[in-house]
Amino acid sequence: MFDALVIGAGPAGLAIAAALCDEGLNVAGLAPVPPPVEWSNTYGIWCDELEPMNLTHLLSHRWQNSVAYAAQQEISLQREYGLFDNVKLQNYFLERCDRGKMTWHQGTAATVEHLANGSCVTTTEGTTLSARLVIDASGHKPALLNRPQSDRIAYQAAYGIVGRFSSPPIEPQQFVLMDYRSDHLPPAERQAPPTFLYAMDLGNDVFFVEETSLASSPAVAFEVLQQRLEQRLAFRGVQVKEVQHVEYCLFPMNLPLPSLEQTVMGFGGAASLVHPASGYLVGALLRRAPRVAKTIAHAVENLEAPPTRIAALAWQTLWSSDERRKRALYLFGLENLMRFDEQTLQAFFASFLQLPRSQWTAFLANTLSTPEMLQTMMNLFGHTTPEVRWNLMRSAWSERALLWDAWVASE
Repeated sequence: MFDALVIGAGPAGLAIAAALCDEGLNVAGLAPVPPPVEWSNTYGIWCDELEPMNLTHLLSHRWQNSVAYAAQQEISLQREYGLFDNVKLQNYFLERCDRGKMTWHQGTAATVEHLANGSCVTTTEGTTLSARLVIDASGHKPALLNRPQSDRIAYQAAYGIVGRFSSPPIEPQQFVLMDYRSDHLPPAERQAPPTFLYAMDLGNDVFFVEETSLASSPAVAFEVLQQRLEQRLAFRGVQVKEVQHVEYCLFPMNLPLPSLEQTVMGFGGAASLVHPASGYLVGALLRRAPRVAKTIAHAVENLEAPPTRIAALAWQTLWSSDERRKRALYLFGLENLMRFDEQTLQAFFASFLQLPRSQWTAFLANTLSTPEMLQTMMNLFGHTTPEVRWNLMRSAWSERALLWDAWVASE
């Protein structure tokens, strides 16, 4: 019997598997295609999130010229942004798994049975694997985890291309976090869910440009995003000369938390770790995996501990009352973002990105304490436009259930 069985081989699965191996546990992995396997998505992160972990060597590109465009302003962010080298990131995890002699199995988890001293997973192929704890890191449609249903899921959607262009679509050596300018759209289209350009200069006349919907329910269609990207480029007189890669991105931002009483543990998107205000995930995986792994390692030292007890301790570490409280506040903010029209949304982000850097950066990384998070929100409220303020006050009533959730989580 393994100490832990990790289901999934994406960034979340490898992050928690590597951390468990670092703790000296006997770990197995289960995936339809075991690693190494190519990750096609683009993963970005602020460099100062990696510096305390000494992991900036995992980046393929870094930009000091980081900007945003909102409310007729070009906002210099004064913060260095990086793009992960997916091969380096994957190898960083796999090398730690290899040192721990982790075993990978090919298959798809179908069912799980919990026994007195462990859990047994059966795959669709009929293979059975037993472990003291099963960790589902198979993404936002998890194989084994149970979660409440929701009829209002907000999706982040994006359509992007890596390629060469007739002229630079953004300034050379620049990273654009978000460009909400919509002068390329007919007035009628500006009333649709707002979208923005996320873009970076990859060097050698190659650029990545992506039209992004931060959050919308239902999701903005890829066809709409592609059309808006083409309109944006054409308005600036830019033609696509060569397409090297096309990226389609779609994931939920506000999935309900899984049941924290269940005996299967979750991690990554399966455990609702996607940041509800930004959609970022990899930074959270890197920061939180070691803490969760250490809790699991201590729990399995007790050979009499049943899987229910091990899972309960792991869930408590991952989703403490403080983390649940902050998540409710983030979800309150997300509901506001989805209700804002384009003008209000731009005013909001212009105000947010001009808060003290220590506040907006930590807010996006989810490293603030609850009091610090509340202070940041109040600071924004005091320095934004009257229109944004009015919308926030109105939603404090309409979305009072989320604020109540934040209060309940503290008890």
